[in-house]
Amino acid sequence: VQLQASGGGLVQPGGSLRLSCAASGSIFSFNRMGWYRQAPGKQRELVATITTGGSLNYAGSVKGRFTISRDNAKNTVYLQMSSLTPDDTAVYYCNGLKYQIGVPYDYWGQGTQVTVSS
Repeated sequence: VQLQASGGGLVQPGGSLRLSCAASGSIFSFNRMGWYRQAPGKQRELVATITTGGSLNYAGSVKGRFTISRDNAKNTVYLQMSSLTPDDTAVYYCNGLKYQIGVPYDYWGQGTQVTVSS
């Protein structure tokens, strides 16, 4: 299964953006899907995840501003981002986590750039 991220771009502070992650197969093949981001000079960090059962998890820095969701019919996971600040500037990566015989495997999309600037 391949993951294709899209939706990044340039947005002004306070603005909104929606990222999409389309899977080439069923998103239910993954135990969990989510979004990570990596800013220049920083480590990749978790932004938000959603499990097959629908459990949600958010980084503290985005809680209340970002919403992760999925469209099962379209095999797509979304990240709705609002009240964006320059600190949200990063490359955002779609992730799928799959456990096989108890071993976790990570699948990554190609990344999409989000730049928050006036």
